[in-house]
Amino acid sequence: MTTVLVADDSRAAREILIALLRSSNFQVVEACDGREAKQLIEANRLDLVMTDVVMPEMNGYELCRWIKQHAALLPVIFCSVKGEAFDRHWGHKQGCDAYICKPFESDLVLRTIHQVLQGPGKAS
Repeated sequence: MTTVLVADDSRAAREILIALLRSSNFQVVEACDGREAKQLIEANRLDLVMTDVVMPEMNGYELCRWIKQHAALLPVIFCSVKGEAFDRHWGHKQGCDAYICKPFESDLVLRTIHQVLQGPGKAS
């Protein structure tokens, strides 16, 4: 079973993603900030990280850079309200594999996850 870490400081946003992922047969681990996400990455075998950009303790950009330094093969998808072209470009420069803007459509989230998990190259 594929295990996804959902990191977002908004409980509502986490609950929406978690419900979607569980209904699609993903196992889910959740974190309310970047520091907790980092601890869960170190303690669990994960297949994917979905993270917000704006979070306390450690933002999504910092978390992504840390992942690419310490768990380079772990794919990262940003899921953020920061949806301007600059934000998406900056997210990819930080190492994310895909960038989804909130509010999102469930089909887009699932399609992006499958693209990212299937192999090399960037999904957007």
